[in-house]
Amino acid sequence: MTQLLTVLGALLCSLMVSSEVVPQADFNLQQVAGKWYLIGIASDAQWFANRKASMKMGTAMLTPTAEGDLDISFASLKSDGSCWRKNSVAKRTDVPGKFAYTCQRWGSENDMRWVDVKYDEYALTHTIKTKAGVSTIVNKLYGRGVDLSTDLQEKFRQFSLESGILPENIVFLPKNAECPAA
Repeated sequence: MTQLLTVLGALLCSLMVSSEVVPQADFNLQQVAGKWYLIGIASDAQWFANRKASMKMGTAMLTPTAEGDLDISFASLKSDGSCWRKNSVAKRTDVPGKFAYTCQRWGSENDMRWVDVKYDEYALTHTIKTKAGVSTIVNKLYGRGVDLSTDLQEKFRQFSLESGILPENIVFLPKNAECPAA
């Protein structure tokens, strides 16, 4: 019984930490525009644990819209030479740096926050994905180039641990060739 209470307490703490994650105070939508490389990903979702070993670096093209939303086009080259692509339009909220979107492919509602951004170097995002009443966390580390310092990787690792993600579910993706333009 004590062990169960400990696990439930840890779960509640991780959910509370997640809901308190706030976007970077001076978030600038226009400055996130352009190409980003997905360097790291961390999640407490089962789908991630099942697929993390086969994941590789991909690219995200971010395009702010006239309405203040964010068009996100992601592509990753698969081992068979084909490209895995996903497109979303993240709708702005009343909080700068916080966006909401529905993933058409998976049917999840997503609450995405730009937590830490140095626009010419890296970006750290925190997304709470909810599907069928179950919420999971996905943290991502993006870079303007394919390499980021060990200090930034450690910052991402620590943030992910504080979000309640297990160490084995924090992954730095192997480099990968880019998909041709669609």
